Amino acid sequence: MKRVPVVLAMCSFALVVLGGSAVAQETKAKSLQLKDLPAAVQKTVTDNLKGGEIKNIGKETEDGIAQYEIESVLNGKTRDFNVDTKGKLLLVEEATSIDAIPAAAKASILKKVADGKLGAVETYLKPGQPMAYEAAYTDKGGKRHEVLVKADGAEIKD
Repeated sequence: MKRVPVVLAMCSFALVVLGGSAVAQETKAKSLQLKDLPAAVQKTVTDNLKGGEIKNIGKETEDGIAQYEIESVLNGKTRDFNVDTKGKLLLVEEATSIDAIPAAAKASILKKVADGKLGAVETYLKPGQPMAYEAAYTDKGGKRHEVLVKADGAEIKD
């Protein structure tokens, strides 16, 4: 009689582990094709490609908003943009160099990086808002970070 609860507990554990595994697999982003997207989203994507080439399309939820992230390349530079499920453009990020951004933004980013190593620098544009600049960097301890600043160098907490 004492063995029955142990067997049931083991079966419950196996169900939890297997069920959790299935759930984890569902949350992995799968690559989508333009034709898989709703018509309004396809139009926004096409309008914003500007002759670029789609490298990847993923679906994600960010800040509670379901959206598509389109990774593209335009004139040899990465250009990514996010579009909500109704076709509204949410964000455009385009690769740039640290020397191509305003001096105040550059100084703020380099101060944040300090003794670390600067990674990718991008323009960061949300429609209706001023241009911002995002930089990835690795601190001297090896930890990766990102910083987002306005043209005047003020840091934006995202």
